[in-house]
Amino acid sequence: MQTAVGVFGGEASADGVDMPPLMAENTGSSNRPAISSLNCPPFIAMELCRENMGVNLYNKRRCISEYKHMFPAIDFSLVETDDDVWWSPDTKEKFEDVAARGVKFMKWLLSRKEKEIVVVSHAVFLHRALDAYGDDCHPTLKKEMSI
Repeated sequence: MQTAVGVFGGEASADGVDMPPLMAENTGSSNRPAISSLNCPPFIAMELCRENMGVNLYNKRRCISEYKHMFPAIDFSLVETDDDVWWSPDTKEKFEDVAARGVKFMKWLLSRKEKEIVVVSHAVFLHRALDAYGDDCHPTLKKEMSI
């Protein structure tokens, strides 16, 4: 989220405009100032497009209540649980399951009313999600993914 906020964050706060920041000051011990949400596109957190899950602790997300504090202007309403109930210390998510989750995410994405959408996720998720579409990908994308 920090990268997406840094790239797509809003303009500097204007005098008299009270808006929550996209990212709070010093988030993640970053020693960075807060990033404004003024005139930036909406940010929506969607659990379906997260990295593959299980075994590795770095694939476990923090509690949503922590993220809400760090990223006040991001909409987390589509994430159903505060704790990460999808992650397991004993079972790694199969690539086929990541692909199925990717297809489900793409169906949700295509149902959105917006015409221009940026998806920020992780390499394994994006690769498996797009790989599920196989020959339906653009030739440039096929080459990039070595399909």
